[in-house]
Amino acid sequence: MNVFELTRELVDLESLTGNELAVGRRLLDLLGTLAARFGGRLEELPVEPNRSNVFASWGRPLVTLSTHMDTVPPFLPSREDGEFIWGRGACDTKGIIASMLCAAQALLETGVRDFGLLFVVGEERNSAGAYAASRTPRGSRFLINGEPTENRLALGSKGALRYELEAAGKMAHSAYPELGESAIDKLLDILDRVRRIPLPADPVLGPSTLNIGTLQAGRAPNVVPDRALAEIMIRLVDDPAPIRAAMTQTVAGRAELREVLCIPALRMGALDGFETTVVAYTTDIPAFGGVWGRPFLLGPGSIHVAHTAEERVPKRELIEAVDLYQKLVKRLLEYETEN
Repeated sequence: MNVFELTRELVDLESLTGNELAVGRRLLDLLGTLAARFGGRLEELPVEPNRSNVFASWGRPLVTLSTHMDTVPPFLPSREDGEFIWGRGACDTKGIIASMLCAAQALLETGVRDFGLLFVVGEERNSAGAYAASRTPRGSRFLINGEPTENRLALGSKGALRYELEAAGKMAHSAYPELGESAIDKLLDILDRVRRIPLPADPVLGPSTLNIGTLQAGRAPNVVPDRALAEIMIRLVDDPAPIRAAMTQTVAGRAELREVLCIPALRMGALDGFETTVVAYTTDIPAFGGVWGRPFLLGPGSIHVAHTAEERVPKRELIEAVDLYQKLVKRLLEYETEN
């Protein structure tokens, strides 16, 4: 396998969340070849109709390399220059998949066994694949999760608390607003209060942050709106209970507040010889529920360009990641043997 060619091939297989079938089939082909050649086991693990996780292992999967197959919209085809591979998923996480596959092949060619590869669906929306995998553990003691960390081991990652906030009003002709009630005005007032909620900070993870990500409202410019909806994402650094209480008190019957997702903040370990960092984003790791082993987080690319029109991954980091994943697997297998 060539990590550059494989990254571009995977980027060019559109896999927006919910549409991971094509990339999953290609991974089954690639892993099937490695499984046949080196005596491994290949499994397709259904999550929903036309959506499956893919797992391959050689010997006892004491260490599992894992990342997600899905990407955010819009689809952007691959391109390449002397320094980068560009396109949707280049760093989040098609380049990571390619690096893991190339690392796995290199490990197998040198006789290393007792590890696995797990690729899951749905991380970008609700971690459906990771939650499904949490119900089907395979005995892994260590989980090496791949997300863009610029090839540094992450000591921790922020959690996520997501809400839908919906305000109701009464339609009326905009020339006679006194006959109606504007759901948009009501929602804007509530959101102003929400933005004033004090948020905690952590000495390692940094400040908790709040983002009003989407607004959906209105029927026409000349109609007083009867409905307005906002989606809110709070990046957690500590116990979510105080923020939950503050949100409930702030909304206080003025609108309907629905909690959609809660993923706790996470602390992870370091290993000698690996550079470290802290990341503000949320990963699949909490959704695995600990049953796939002690988590480590590392991958090529920068999160600052993920989810953007400029998404790209440095070629140098792809090559480096192939080596780092091999070193991580070997180090953790040694640790397991010694303990």
